[in-house]
Amino acid sequence: MTTYALHASGLAKNYRRGRAVDGVDLLVSPGERVALLGPNGAGKTTTLLMCLGLITPDAGTVDILGHRLPGERVAAMRRVGFVAGYLPPTAHLRVIEYLRLFGRLYGMRRPDAAARAALERFGIGHLAGALATELSSGQKTLVGIVKAAIHRPALVVLDEPTASLDPDVALLVRTGLRELADAEGTALLVTSHNMVEVERLCERVVFLSAGRVVADGSAAEVAERFGGADLEHVFLHLSGRVS
Repeated sequence: MTTYALHASGLAKNYRRGRAVDGVDLLVSPGERVALLGPNGAGKTTTLLMCLGLITPDAGTVDILGHRLPGERVAAMRRVGFVAGYLPPTAHLRVIEYLRLFGRLYGMRRPDAAARAALERFGIGHLAGALATELSSGQKTLVGIVKAAIHRPALVVLDEPTASLDPDVALLVRTGLRELADAEGTALLVTSHNMVEVERLCERVVFLSAGRVVADGSAAEVAERFGGADLEHVFLHLSGRVS
């Protein structure tokens, strides 16, 4: 039996304004780089939160590495990392102290060595002694990714990982994430509004619209299905900006 990094089946969630997610199926295999895309209101955030066990679906199931949520969420989350550009490092700690803290929370025996190795993977080993207040926004994003990957998780969930980053920093992010997936077999689940970055990083895209999956495949396959040249056309089509 195949053990997926993430296996969500028939997810549904209702709010007062209506159904936000309507029967979403989502599979992510070990080492796979998958983007979850869609215009505002498509159900991306709600789906992501259900997959992380932060909100309970009204219907459907979520399994992470064979652990069923919510009952086995603690065991599942030990193998998951989460990254969001809006979650900066703790201001009064140096980068190595911040990462060491999370390494200990994950029960690592040598968190300092793991932190330094992860910083080097993303090309920012020189920032180990810096305070968070001394970091640029791009450097903070990189540190957040290192924090999420320090314990060698089987799945890393990234919410807008390259939002507002300079091209050189975005390249460091993509390079480090690809290496993480290829070398460690870590699966990536990415949400983003930057279609160019998605095409460069992810090998598969899942598009949501009105709470449902409307496309699932490679970037080229999805673009062809909607008669466009790239994912930006698909995004604009689903948001009603182009026909």
